[in-house]
Amino acid sequence: MVGGGRGALIGPVHRIAATMDGRAELVAGVFSSDPVRSRASGADLFLDPSRVYGSYREMAKAEAAMPPELRLDFVVIVTPNHQHYGPARLFLESGFNVVCDKPVTFDLAQAIKLREIAQRMAKVFVLTHNYTGNAMVKQARELVRNRSLGAIRKVVVEYPQGWLSEAIERTGMKQASWRTDPKRSGAAGCMADLGTHAENLARYITGLRIEELCADLSTVVKGRRLDDDGNVLVRYKGGAKGVLHASQICAGDENNLNIRVYGTRASLEWHQEHPNELAVKFADQPRQIWRRGNSYVGNEAKRFTRVPFGHPEGYLEAFANVYREAFRAISAEVEGRPIPRNLDFPTIDDGVEGMAFIEAVVRSSRLGARWVRPAAH
Repeated sequence: MVGGGRGALIGPVHRIAATMDGRAELVAGVFSSDPVRSRASGADLFLDPSRVYGSYREMAKAEAAMPPELRLDFVVIVTPNHQHYGPARLFLESGFNVVCDKPVTFDLAQAIKLREIAQRMAKVFVLTHNYTGNAMVKQARELVRNRSLGAIRKVVVEYPQGWLSEAIERTGMKQASWRTDPKRSGAAGCMADLGTHAENLARYITGLRIEELCADLSTVVKGRRLDDDGNVLVRYKGGAKGVLHASQICAGDENNLNIRVYGTRASLEWHQEHPNELAVKFADQPRQIWRRGNSYVGNEAKRFTRVPFGHPEGYLEAFANVYREAFRAISAEVEGRPIPRNLDFPTIDDGVEGMAFIEAVVRSSRLGARWVRPAAH
C-alpha cells in the first residue's frame, strides 16, 4: 500500500475490502511521505519493519528485487490525487499490478499516459469506483441491458454531501485540506471527488457516454479555492439527456448518491444510503421494490451477493466486490494464465473517462456554462 497511514480515511477501507474474502494479505507499504510516520503506521499494522518504507521509490526498488515467493502481487495507491501518477507509473514499470483510488490522476494528460504504460506493461490496473460493486447497481445495469426499461430517455444522478458546508479545511482537518487544495486535488474539488463517482455510476448502469455537457460550478464557502457545488446538463451519445448534480455544501446530507434512469417503458431508482433496494417504476402498474438476495434478481446481482436476504450489505461489501472481481485478473496475471475477458471492475479506461469529464466540466464552467465536448482520448 502507498498512503493510508495514521489519520487516513480511505486506506483502512481498502485494507478491509481487499482482505474481506481472505484472498489477500497486506505485507508491505509506505504509509506517509514522512518516513517516521510511515514506520509508525507500519507498526500499527504489525508489518515486518524491513518492508515498511520511507518513500515509494525505495519501496518499488526493494520489492522488485524480492524473490518470486515473496514478491508483491499488486500495489494499492490511496494517496491524495496529485500523488497517484508517480507511484502508479513506477510500480507498473517495475512489473506490478496496480489498484488505485479515484480520480485516477491529477489531470487528463497523466491519465492518458498512465493508460499507455499499463497497456505496454500488460499489467492489471484497477480503479476503485466502489459503488459499481453493489449488487443492486448490477441489477440496474442488467435491466437496462435487457431493455426492460426500453430506450433510455433521461438520466438524473445526484451526489450531495454536507460535510464541507463550513470551511473546516482551515481547522487543519486533513481530509478537507487536501480536497480543497488545487495543488493536491487538481482543477476541481467537488467534481473531482463526487462528480466523477456520479458520472461513472451513470455510465456503468446505462452504458451511455457523454457527447457534450454544460456545467456551472460554484465555490459557495467564501475563501475556498475549488468548487464545492456543481450542476451539469448532459447530452449523451444516442440522444438521451441527463442532469448531474454534485455538492459538498448540502447541509444535512451525508452521502446521498442516487440515480434515476428513465426509459420508454419503465424507469429505475437507486439510493446509495439504501443500497439493498432498487425501485422499478412503470406507467401502468404499481411501483416495484426489488431487494438484494431474493431469487427474482438477475444472475449478476446474485453473483455479487454475499449474505442471504434480510441481512444488509453496504459500502464495505460493495468495495470488496470490486476487489474480488479484480483478483480474478490479478491472479491470472501473476500465475501467467490468460486474463479472463468477462471481468467486471473499473479499469484505467474508466479513469481516463473520469478525467475527461473533470476537464470538460471545468472548461465549460470557466467559459460561462457553455456547451463543450469532452476532449478526445
